[in-house]
Amino acid sequence: MARSLAVRPEDVPAVFAERFNSGDTDAVAEVYEEGAVFVPGPGAPVTGQLAHDANAQFVKMGVPIKVRPRHVYTAGDVALLIVDWVIEGTATDGSPVNIEGTATDVARRGADGYWRYVVDNPFGVAG
Repeated sequence: MARSLAVRPEDVPAVFAERFNSGDTDAVAEVYEEGAVFVPGPGAPVTGQLAHDANAQFVKMGVPIKVRPRHVYTAGDVALLIVDWVIEGTATDGSPVNIEGTATDVARRGADGYWRYVVDNPFGVAG
């Protein structure tokens, strides 16, 4: 099944959430540029396979994410996104999940015209 990509910078969070909620970690990875930085916890930036694996830990909980973009600032092919998000519910292992934050993210328009994360810092100023 073909999945959508972000046509505008403000679409990136919704595309991410759609893919996250599908449970397909490879689909989530497609929302990131090659070499993108993911910050799964304060002060712990990772890239490459480590970023994929860290993101997968959140996806594999099996709890949907809800996103609400607060601000999107665009300069040419780069955008700063401030996004409120929450992952709340019961994980596949039966444990309760209640994680939330305000992400400070950077997205860039690629040569193909679609926007992807370059920096995904879900915990914003805490991270």
